[in-house]
Amino acid sequence: MQDTLTVVLAGGMGSRLSPLTDNRAKPAVPFGGKYRIIDFTLTNCLHSGLRQILVLTQYKSHSLQKHLRDGWSIFNPELGEYISVIPPQMRKGGKWYEGTADAIYHNLWLLSRSNAEYVVVLSGDHIYRMDYASMLEEHKQNGASLTVACMDVPKQDASEFGVMATDEQKRVISFVEKPESPPAMPHNPERSLVSMGIYIFNMSTLTQALIEDSENPYSSHDFGKDIIPKLIDQQSVYAYEFGNDKGRVAKDCYWRDVGTIDSFYQTNMDLLEPVPPMNLYQPNWPIRTYEAQFPPARTVSSATGNEGIFINSIIANGVVNSGGSVQHSIISSNVRIHDSATVTDSILFDEVEIGEGCIIANCIVDKHVSIPPNTTIGIDRLEDQKRFHISEKGIVVIPESYQF
Repeated sequence: MQDTLTVVLAGGMGSRLSPLTDNRAKPAVPFGGKYRIIDFTLTNCLHSGLRQILVLTQYKSHSLQKHLRDGWSIFNPELGEYISVIPPQMRKGGKWYEGTADAIYHNLWLLSRSNAEYVVVLSGDHIYRMDYASMLEEHKQNGASLTVACMDVPKQDASEFGVMATDEQKRVISFVEKPESPPAMPHNPERSLVSMGIYIFNMSTLTQALIEDSENPYSSHDFGKDIIPKLIDQQSVYAYEFGNDKGRVAKDCYWRDVGTIDSFYQTNMDLLEPVPPMNLYQPNWPIRTYEAQFPPARTVSSATGNEGIFINSIIANGVVNSGGSVQHSIISSNVRIHDSATVTDSILFDEVEIGEGCIIANCIVDKHVSIPPNTTIGIDRLEDQKRFHISEKGIVVIPESYQF
């Protein structure tokens, strides 16, 4: 789509996902055994025909930039296709981005050079599958200045989002960012209509709105708090229903913000359901990523005669299980599991080694960690919290390169 530019916001600190974000940006956090979080947004762009993409980075961006270089250098610039990583340019002074709208405002010069009529604004840190082409088509049909993707959620959860109200033609008539008492949907008092942080702007509308917002000293320079509420009173703003019967992934209603350790853990565990709410095996919508050239995973009989076993788990390439037992877990590339070790309800990132006789339960183990033999983690909370971060729901997180 040569008339459309896509901007992926990938510069957030992701502090609530610490320690997984201590050394990497949130969109670069591994997910599902072989992916990174940003792969899901970029895959949506790829399959939706959006191939002019700016990725705006900021904090701890090296891992993200490396992943995009290795896994996403697939577009042909001779056809006008590209994924460009854009770090802060300091064109508007020596400041970091001060909000989602401010991030794009700092790069208006790039938008002006694109000759695009429409701008798709996306977040790089959500897990979902969506055909943006269907949303763009509806945006054009409505003659909208701005279209906001929306979904309905339980009212008690809506205070985490921007909450919308629409008329019968799906035109947005009100928008409140993260209200303490979210308004309910008219036909369903138990649910609220919320923004997904996915926007399609007319280029002229976005440019004018960002310039006006930059001149407001009281603005927080955020789309949800500042830009959208003002545009509702001035322009034609429409809602696009996520999970409708349009597009190539029709009625796919799974969307998750993996902003906390517990939500990240549960979203990974969702992949292990007998019928996963997100089907990674859908042949017409494969999730693209970069994967190193490891050999196939294998199990090995140990010297004591124990067979390496996997039960209801996701296993990436390069994994060797030498007499250990793995159940209901996600095992990333090049992991080693030794004799008599047990791993349950856990997520192991790349290059993790589980020593003989270890018991690992309810854990997230980041990259390059070697756990000594006969170590127990995830059973005794009082003992674990002396060394590790433990989430509200009891998930133990062992940080990258931790030394025992």
